[in-house]
Amino acid sequence: DSEEDVKQQEDRRNLKNKSKRKKRNDETERAESKKARSEGAEGNQSTQEELPGAASGEEATPPPSSLVVLGDYDRKPVQKVQPFLPQWLAQPKLLQKRIKENLIPVGDVPGIHPKLLKKLQMNGIESFFPVQAEVIPAVLQSASNGYLMGQGGYRPKDICVSAPTGSGKTLSFVIPIVQVLLDRVVCQVRALVVLPTKELAQQVSKVFNIYTDGTGLKVVSITGQKSFAKEQEMLVQKKVTGYCSLADIIVATPGRLADHISKTPGFNLTQLRFLIIDEADRMIDDMHQNWLNQVVKAAFQAENDSGSSMLFQRTKPGPVTAASCCYPQIPLQKLLFSATLTQDPEKLQQLGLFQPRLFTSVYSEKKTLRNGTEIEQDAEEKYTLPEGLSQCYVPCNLNSKPLLLLHFMLTMKFTRVLCFTNSREASHRLFLLIQAFGGITVAEFSSRLPPSERQRTIKEFEQGKIQLLISTDATARGIDIKGVNCVINYDAPQFIRTYIHRVGRTARAGNVGLAFSMVLRIQERRFLRMLKDAGIPDIQKHLVKGKLLTPLVQQYEEALSKLEKTVKVTGTGKKI
Repeated sequence: DSEEDVKQQEDRRNLKNKSKRKKRNDETERAESKKARSEGAEGNQSTQEELPGAASGEEATPPPSSLVVLGDYDRKPVQKVQPFLPQWLAQPKLLQKRIKENLIPVGDVPGIHPKLLKKLQMNGIESFFPVQAEVIPAVLQSASNGYLMGQGGYRPKDICVSAPTGSGKTLSFVIPIVQVLLDRVVCQVRALVVLPTKELAQQVSKVFNIYTDGTGLKVVSITGQKSFAKEQEMLVQKKVTGYCSLADIIVATPGRLADHISKTPGFNLTQLRFLIIDEADRMIDDMHQNWLNQVVKAAFQAENDSGSSMLFQRTKPGPVTAASCCYPQIPLQKLLFSATLTQDPEKLQQLGLFQPRLFTSVYSEKKTLRNGTEIEQDAEEKYTLPEGLSQCYVPCNLNSKPLLLLHFMLTMKFTRVLCFTNSREASHRLFLLIQAFGGITVAEFSSRLPPSERQRTIKEFEQGKIQLLISTDATARGIDIKGVNCVINYDAPQFIRTYIHRVGRTARAGNVGLAFSMVLRIQERRFLRMLKDAGIPDIQKHLVKGKLLTPLVQQYEEALSKLEKTVKVTGTGKKI
C-alpha cells in the first residue's frame, strides 16, 4: 500500500478507539449517577426508620423549636367566658336566701305609715321577709315627694325583683303602693298590676282589698270573670262634665286590659304612676299580645279635655335636659317581680326599663372542694328554691306511674298533695282513674273548668276536704294555695322554669315541704342535666321496690276495667 493509504487506515483506527473510550466514559458516569441516587434513597429510608425509634425512647434529633408537633399539648381547663351584662344586672342588690333566719320586725323597717302598721298587725304579720324589708323602703323612697313627681323632681328608677316563690313578693308592692296613694284627692288610675292568669289576679286583688279597706282607695279587678259591660261600669262613670274614674288601683290580665284600653270610653291611664308586672318572665313571653305598648301609649297620650291643666300632663320621656326639667311631670315607674326573672338583656329590652335596680336572691356562692380550694359558682341562669323544700325524683316506667301515685297516697299517707300533669287531657284521665280506684278524696283543677268551680276547689283543698288535687300548670304560677304539704310531678316538666314554679307551691313562707318527680328512664339523664345546669344538684333519688306496689295491682286493674266501661258509655273513646 501507498503511504497515503496507511495513514488513512491509522486515522480510522484512532477514531474508532476514541469513540469506544467515549462510550465507556458515558457508561461509567451513568453507573456512578445511578449509584449516587440509590445511596441517597437508602439514606432517606434510614432517616425515616429512625423517627419511630426515637418515639420508642431512642435518641433522636429534636425538631426545630419553631415547628409544632401534632398531639404534643398539655391538658388545660377551659376558661368560661363571662357574659358582658349591664351594670344593674352585674351588680344587683343581694337578698338573704334564708327567710326564717333573717326575719325583720315590721317596726324596724323605716317609713311605713302607722295605719298600715296597724293593718299588718291585725293580719298577724309581725316580721318582714328579707325581700319585703329591702323592696318596700326602695319603692317608698322613689316616691318620697309624693306620687306627682319623683325624688328631687327626677324620674324614679324602675325596680326588678327576682326571689323564690313564697318569699313575700306580693306584699312588697302592695304596702308601698297603698301608702303612696293614701293622700290622693281625686280618684284616678294611679297603679296598674298586670298578671298572666285570672286566679293570680284574683289573689292579688284580695290582698289589695285587705290593705285598702277603710282608706277610700278603690281596687277594681278586670280579668274576664265578669261581663265586659259590668267591668266598664266598675271602671268609669259618665257625668255631665265627662267621664270620671272609679278606680285607683286596677288588677288585670293582659288580654282584658287591652280590650278596655281600646273599647271602653273614658278609660284613662294618663295619671298612671305605677305599672307592676308580676310573673314578669311569663309576661315577657306573652309580649306578642302588644299589651305593654298599648299601656305606654295610653299613659302618655295628651288628654282631649282642653280645659285640663297643662301643668301635670306628660309626654313620653326622653333624655334628661334643662328643658325637660322646666316643669314637673308625673313619672311612670315599672316594678317587675318573678321567681325566674331572665337575665337576657335582649328580652328585658322589650320592657323599656329606665335605669333599673335589681334585687335578687340569685348570686354566686363559694364552695370548698375536698382539696381545700374554693370555687365560685356561676349565678347566670341559676334559680333559688325555698329553703325548706326537700326534692326527690322517682325513676319509673309509664305503666307504674299510677301505682306510684296510689302508693304515695295510700301507703305513705301523704295528705294535701298537689299533683301536676302536662296537659288538660292527662289531668282529667288521671282524675277519673283515681276516682274509680276509691279511697282518696280527689279533685281536678284546669282551665277546662269554669272559674267558680276552680275557686270552690281551691277553697276545699285549703280546708283539708280534698287530699289530692290533680292540676295542669294553671296553678303553678304565683297562686298561693295554703297548706300544700307535697308536690308530685306526675309528668316530668320539660323546662326548668316550669319545675321551679311547680315545686314552689309548697314550702312557702319559710315552711317545709316535699317535691317528688316521676321520671321515665329515658328522661332521667336529661332531667338531671336540666337541674344541674340550673344550679339544683342536690335532688335525691327515691327508689320504690316493685313488691310495695303489688298489693295495689288487683284493685288498680278493677278500676281500669270500671273506667273503660264508663268511657264506652260516655262515648269519649279516650284511652287512660
